[in-house]
Amino acid sequence: MNAIKTTLLLGLMTGLMLFAGARFGGPNGLVLALLFAAVTNTVAYFYSDKIALASYNAQPLTPEDSPDIYWRVYRIVERLASRMGVPIPRLYLIPSDSPNAFATGRNPSHAAVAVTQGVLDLLTDEELEGVLAHELGHVQNRDILTSSVAAMLAGAISSLAYMARFAMIFGGYGGRDDDRRGGGLETLALLIIAPLAATLIQLWISRTREFEADHTGAQLTHNPQALASALQKLDGWSKRIPLDASPAMSHLCIVAPFNGQAFTKLFSTHPPIQERIERLMAMQRDQRI
Repeated sequence: MNAIKTTLLLGLMTGLMLFAGARFGGPNGLVLALLFAAVTNTVAYFYSDKIALASYNAQPLTPEDSPDIYWRVYRIVERLASRMGVPIPRLYLIPSDSPNAFATGRNPSHAAVAVTQGVLDLLTDEELEGVLAHELGHVQNRDILTSSVAAMLAGAISSLAYMARFAMIFGGYGGRDDDRRGGGLETLALLIIAPLAATLIQLWISRTREFEADHTGAQLTHNPQALASALQKLDGWSKRIPLDASPAMSHLCIVAPFNGQAFTKLFSTHPPIQERIERLMAMQRDQRI
């Protein structure tokens, strides 16, 4: 199912770029859009994980540089990955006091898990295990590529809107030809629709995958209460210490990074924390994990 979502996302991105190129640039614009789409799709598939890690300034976590942190995280991840039957992902540390974490990569063999310094300082080992199990849940559910491609798509759409705004400021692509290809009204429509489309794409991808990863992580640890406790802490502290995150990448995090955006229940890239906690506590009560 996630493979189908990824294909749809790449197809949507290609179609949108070709449409914009043809409408605003004519035949030459179509050719340029085709080349741009080919490059963007290739980058989205093979390098979206590196772009996501770089956007958060994530650094490789090694036993040489940070032995205490490394072995604390590695031992938990090694145990969880063994239970799941997936390779141990690459580990990264984000030098931020804001508590958060995310997983990325195109498949379990090329996965990476990043944690902030804040999440390590805030959580107990049991709660940290719940968070890391959640992230490995994304790996096992194979939604990490879909979410990474969605981030790339959101960024590409935002760039497209920026180029359209630039073109409108400087008079579009010229005179009557511009009128024939849509002119200022179509450019204005693109400026409005493109950011909204990027947000809706992230909502489509993010909310369901968070519930699924919570469920997978709780099953893996047999301790949904620990993840629920971690989410409660992360929700409170991430509001006090926001994580500097690009809007295009915010949906990757385990909790919304709250980087100054006007998050609402309708347009948040994450489901409500309280609803996630209630589902986990229902699992705890049912003891069917």
